[in-house]
Amino acid sequence: MKTSNISITILLFVAIIVLVNFLSEQFFFRVDLTENRQYTLSDATREILKNLDEPVTVKAYFSKDIPAQLIKTKNDFQEMLVEYGKLSKQMVVFEFISPNEDEEIEREAMQNGIQPVMINVREKDQMQQQRAYMGAVLSLGDQKEIIPLVQPGLAMEYTLSTAIKKLSVQDKPVIGLLQGHGEASLNELTQAREELNVLYTIENVTLTDSTSIPAYIRSLAIIRPTDTIPAYVFDRLDAFLASGGNIFLALDRVSGDLQNGYGSSLYTGLEGWLRHKGLSINDNFLVDMNCVSATMQQQLGNAIQISSVAIPYIPRISQFADHPATQGIDEVILQFTSTMDFSGDSTITYTPLLFSSEYSGTLPSPQYFNYQRRWMQRDFPLSNQVLGAALEGALAGPAHSRMVVISDGDFPINPGNQQINPDNVNLMVNSIDWLSDDTGLIELRTKGVISRPIKQMEDSTRSLLKWINFLLPILLVLIYGVIRYQYRKNQRVRRMEANYV
Repeated sequence: MKTSNISITILLFVAIIVLVNFLSEQFFFRVDLTENRQYTLSDATREILKNLDEPVTVKAYFSKDIPAQLIKTKNDFQEMLVEYGKLSKQMVVFEFISPNEDEEIEREAMQNGIQPVMINVREKDQMQQQRAYMGAVLSLGDQKEIIPLVQPGLAMEYTLSTAIKKLSVQDKPVIGLLQGHGEASLNELTQAREELNVLYTIENVTLTDSTSIPAYIRSLAIIRPTDTIPAYVFDRLDAFLASGGNIFLALDRVSGDLQNGYGSSLYTGLEGWLRHKGLSINDNFLVDMNCVSATMQQQLGNAIQISSVAIPYIPRISQFADHPATQGIDEVILQFTSTMDFSGDSTITYTPLLFSSEYSGTLPSPQYFNYQRRWMQRDFPLSNQVLGAALEGALAGPAHSRMVVISDGDFPINPGNQQINPDNVNLMVNSIDWLSDDTGLIELRTKGVISRPIKQMEDSTRSLLKWINFLLPILLVLIYGVIRYQYRKNQRVRRMEANYV
């Protein structure tokens, strides 16, 4: 009888384990306690995976013996692919390959666009360099997308989801780039173009008095016009807004030349067109205590002195509204920007996006730039001046449309193909995403690991904390010993009493 009960117990135990494993395979969950929900896939990603009609194959080329600090990146990428596979009902399949172990596989990785990176490793108390692969190739049918480097701490979900979206999308939305009035060309927007090409097709738009903006254009970008814009162009812009189109506008109200040390007003006609919509771009130069510094040379007799000089005309903007266009952005660098004010009616929703620091001011145009000037705090009597804004509503007719206006036309431009501040690019691309994108991937662009460095502290504070860490455990042990000694002593006293039971 006992043997029978033991057998039934074992069978029930095995059955429970099998049932739990089956249920865990079908139904699973995890709790994400990170601040920016780093390990929780967004609704946009879920929608992309749900709409996959063909399987996507991911070949992840990761070196086997990578340093410990990079193993987490590999594990995070692998865990993300596992979750992508489950949510897509195994329409995302993957394999991990170590190219360093086989010359043929290494050659294949390099032919697919995965180049090795040199990383520092410590072996036998010596620092050495090692070739490592940390990339992936995504395939869908005959199409391929390459992630040349899975970088630690960056927006991994955005990179992977946009690559899958780019493979699976049939017709990309078209973004128009207005030309013909001195605007920036695609060749001057190297970084922004690279980011936008993931989800959009970019097309130049040149208007005449007999043409209009094509109906298939989702949004129109106008970047740094320098010539006077004809009146018929504004009629076409209003017609575009009236049909539900959206506009991204980065314009200069003033222009400056650092080499000549002179700045003046700039008139293109856009300032008057915006004024009719309630938005005034002021004819002034913003100056800000939080600004870029430049290296200047000064002739002092027969010697040349090199010094760092603050340029308040080139502010570092670090205050942003809680808005999709500025989500995840830390710092944008503007140059020769102007303040703006809104005086429109209730049919338009006005949202300021970018603000100057608490120590800022304005100077009238024209302006001579005196680099020898000793700037004082009293030169910055203003705070939180608006430098960019979003408009929504009936901007030119009954249809609902959107605009983003930044009062600096140069901020997204790559001068001479030089790299610019990444958040400058993010501001433009985020704005166009908000105007045009219906996938929701905008929220993933700046999603990544937040750096939380240890705060710097004085030597006296550091020493105090060190002694506290050393002495506090000893003190706690002594307190515990005294309390325990007193407790045991009280017990002995009670036991010696005559009425103790």
